[in-house]
Amino acid sequence: MNLTSEQAIKSLLKRHNIRPSKRLGQNFLIDKDILNKIIQASQLTKQDNILEIGPGIGALTQELAQRAKKVIAVEKDKELAEILKNNISQYQNVEILQGDILKFSISNFQFSINFQFLIFKNYKIIANLPYNIALAVIRKFVEAKHPPQAMILMLQKEVAQKICAKKSSLPKIAIEFYSKARILFYVPKESFWPMPKVDGAVIEITDIQKNIPKVDKDLFFKILKLGFSHPRKTILNNLSKGLDIEKQKINSWLKKSEINPNKRPEELNLKNWIKTVSGFNF
Repeated sequence: MNLTSEQAIKSLLKRHNIRPSKRLGQNFLIDKDILNKIIQASQLTKQDNILEIGPGIGALTQELAQRAKKVIAVEKDKELAEILKNNISQYQNVEILQGDILKFSISNFQFSINFQFLIFKNYKIIANLPYNIALAVIRKFVEAKHPPQAMILMLQKEVAQKICAKKSSLPKIAIEFYSKARILFYVPKESFWPMPKVDGAVIEITDIQKNIPKVDKDLFFKILKLGFSHPRKTILNNLSKGLDIEKQKINSWLKKSEINPNKRPEELNLKNWIKTVSGFNF
């Protein structure tokens, strides 16, 4: 069965009396060329272990299974997980786990003995992510105790651009703290059924946790979040209000850290935020 065929997808779901869930962000890829581009970008070998998130009915899963050593596919929807089992039953190197990836841990997923090593050793994440959980998933795995080697992810175009743009944003700095990210290519919304309201993009995240700045991480993200609390205001105003410290002291702290207090948060890059946090002395 061609799992990127709109007609085949509709027929399959109808046979199981299933409708795509907007709440779960279920939009199925119907463009074979885009699927092939994802596979090419992944540069898979028979030594690769893959964690796929939100596999749906298995269009990407079966391509991964043919090229990788092993695949764990985590699907939240119980009904889709059952369909997926049938669609990829011929592949012995795939294990399907039904559950919420954002609650993913060894304690609440029962892995077979052959797949337990994925949590501790080298693996990649390749996924067509539901747009509503994309940032949460990325943060979860770039911060993980055992992070992936790399991530190839399809997500909303605007989110991808925020993460990879030159202009700073909270998501960009938060992810750049742990890794490197770049957009590989864009995906028109017409490539999905049901068609979403926005276009997508495929990004690559690499060098995960290889060059983490030597600062207090908890303090860094506290300052970062407060700094972006009101993006159109200056960092002086945001930090003074957020930390409940008078502006004069914040002004002095920022200047000693070689940061212009009148800059807006979007004007500060990762190095600037590191300097800001390094100079914190309250």
